[in-house]
Amino acid sequence: MDDLTDAVVFTASDENSGMRADAALAGFCAEEGLSLTRSAIAKLISDGLVTKNGSPIQKNYKLSRGDVLILTVPEPEACDVAPENIPLDVVYEDGDVIVVNKPQGMVVHPAPGHATGTLVSALLYHCGDSLSGIGGVTRPGIVHRIDRDTSGLICAAKNDAAHASLALPLKDHSMARTYEAICLGRLPADEGRIEAPIGRSRTDRKKMAVVSDGRPAATNYRVLRVFENGSAMSHVELKLETGRTHQIRVHMAHVGHPLLGDSVYGGGSTVFEKHHPGVLAGQCLHAKELTFIHPSTGEKMTFSAPRPANFDRVIELLGN
Repeated sequence: MDDLTDAVVFTASDENSGMRADAALAGFCAEEGLSLTRSAIAKLISDGLVTKNGSPIQKNYKLSRGDVLILTVPEPEACDVAPENIPLDVVYEDGDVIVVNKPQGMVVHPAPGHATGTLVSALLYHCGDSLSGIGGVTRPGIVHRIDRDTSGLICAAKNDAAHASLALPLKDHSMARTYEAICLGRLPADEGRIEAPIGRSRTDRKKMAVVSDGRPAATNYRVLRVFENGSAMSHVELKLETGRTHQIRVHMAHVGHPLLGDSVYGGGSTVFEKHHPGVLAGQCLHAKELTFIHPSTGEKMTFSAPRPANFDRVIELLGN
C-alpha cells in the first residue's frame, strides 16, 4: 500500500524514548482502537513494513524522542483452508468468541501431513466468515493452541477486536488455563512450581526443550492422587503461567516425570501401555478449565470440560 491513509504514523515522545518500537507501537495501536498485538507488529517489523526515514527498522530498535515511524498494514490474505463439516463440541459461543472442547487426536491448524480434519476447518464451516484474521491464513481465529493428542478447551475469536483483546491476557495472566495429567513417578512435593526457559531443542528441531536461551516459562502443579501399582504414577493438576509450545510436556519431562503416553518426551512404551493396549493414544493430558475476560463485556468467564472417557479409564485401571 503506497498511500499513507493505509498506514499508521507514530511519533515518539519523551515517554517513549528508550522503548522497543514493537512495544510502543502496540500501545499506540491499542489507544487508537486498532487490532494489532505486539507479536503482530513484531512480524510486520520483520517483514520490513515499519520504516523510519524510509528505511525499515530492526526488530529490536529502541526509540528516540521525535522518531517518526510509518507502519504499513497489508491487506488480510484470503484463507486457503477449506471448511469441513466436522461436528464440534461447542461449550460457549457468542458474537465475539467460541469455546470448543477439542477431542484427542484432532489437529488445531493445518500443518504438513495434516491438511484436512483440523479444528480450523471445522470452525470455518461452523462460523462461516466470522473468524478473526490475525492468526494468518492457516489458523484464523485461533488465540491459543493445544497439541493434537491433548483434549480439552480451546478458545477462538470471531473478529479481530476480540482476538486482540484475548491475545493480551496470555501475557498478563488474566487468561488462566488448567490441565489434568497422569505422569510417571511420584513428584517430590504435593504442590510445586517448575520454572525453566523453553526453546527449540538443539538436537531435534521437531522438539522443544529446556534451554538456557529459551523463553521464560513457569508451570504450577498439584498432586491429586498417587498410584502405587508397580511403578508409581501420579494424577496431577497443572496451571500455566506462560503458554510455550509443549510447555507442560517439556517441564514434566525436565523434572523427571514425563506424561504417561508421551513418546516424544519420554513417557511412552510403559509397562502400563503394554498391559492395556489401545487405551492411550498419545500423552494423557486434558485442558479442563479455561478462564478469560470477555472482550466486549469485561466479564470474567470460566468454562470447564469433563475428562475424556479414555482418561477416566486410565484412572480406573491404575486404581485397580
